[in-house]
Amino acid sequence: MNIVGRRKLWFTISILLIVPGTIALFVWGLKPGIDFTGGQEIEVAGQITQSGLHDIVAQIGVKEITVTTSGSDRLLVRYSDKDLAPELGDAQQIRQNINVLLKQKGLTETSFSSVGPSVSEDITRRALFGVALASIAILLYVAFAFRNTPPPVSPWSFGATAIIALLHDALFVLGIFAILGHFFGVQIDSLFVTAILTVIGFSVHDTIVVYDRIRENLRRLNRPFEEIVNISINETLARSLNTSITVVIVLLAFYLFGGESIKYFILALLIGIISGTYSSIFNASPLLVVYNNWKIKKAKAKR
Repeated sequence: MNIVGRRKLWFTISILLIVPGTIALFVWGLKPGIDFTGGQEIEVAGQITQSGLHDIVAQIGVKEITVTTSGSDRLLVRYSDKDLAPELGDAQQIRQNINVLLKQKGLTETSFSSVGPSVSEDITRRALFGVALASIAILLYVAFAFRNTPPPVSPWSFGATAIIALLHDALFVLGIFAILGHFFGVQIDSLFVTAILTVIGFSVHDTIVVYDRIRENLRRLNRPFEEIVNISINETLARSLNTSITVVIVLLAFYLFGGESIKYFILALLIGIISGTYSSIFNASPLLVVYNNWKIKKAKAKR
């Protein structure tokens, strides 16, 4: 397969996939859960549906209510305590009012937790710092690992193109969740940050496999760089696809049968790993060719 030769097609597909989500991300943003905004979480035991519990809590006047399963016979209700009417009282008063309604329906509270604004701000700051630190560490590690790569590519070009590929995957996941948050009220929490970091790690892992084969073939084959990259991609294609398919099958099983509480965490992983497989094969390595061609043209222009 002439994958590198059709790189403009693969780049166009990536742009078409990323642009709608990127626009949604900047226009609507992500819908943060109580981990980031502050709020309360109550675990409820008893016989009631998710929609029924949602309606009970909504009577109090709180906002951003989400109800998920928590075990076989329990539900987890979360709600925000921001911008509430003063007459609703403080967090403890709201909790007491909810408990009165729960008891009327034969339900009981089994656990309660509260996330304050200071805690949620700290989680947000740590999440952003974690993603930034991971990206920088990956850039430095890849550049170091490929420091002895034969010409014409430099170790920094491996690191830079790997970062572009992982940003592609992270941005795609963020864009999808911005759309889901706007139209379906899907919120992000600390698990979502874990999913993004996992996607970044998987994307780089898949990319490095191809890069390693490129390095080997640069030493072994006396051919044009573009041809060597294309050969390397084809040699690792089956391995990359098989690895990703097995992971996707496991994640699909978790998504279908793992319960509501981890549903969107698994969905983020699914989207990211599929995107990561695509970017590792069709974006990262072809970008090396684009960079190398640009470097050759720049050198000729100086002569």
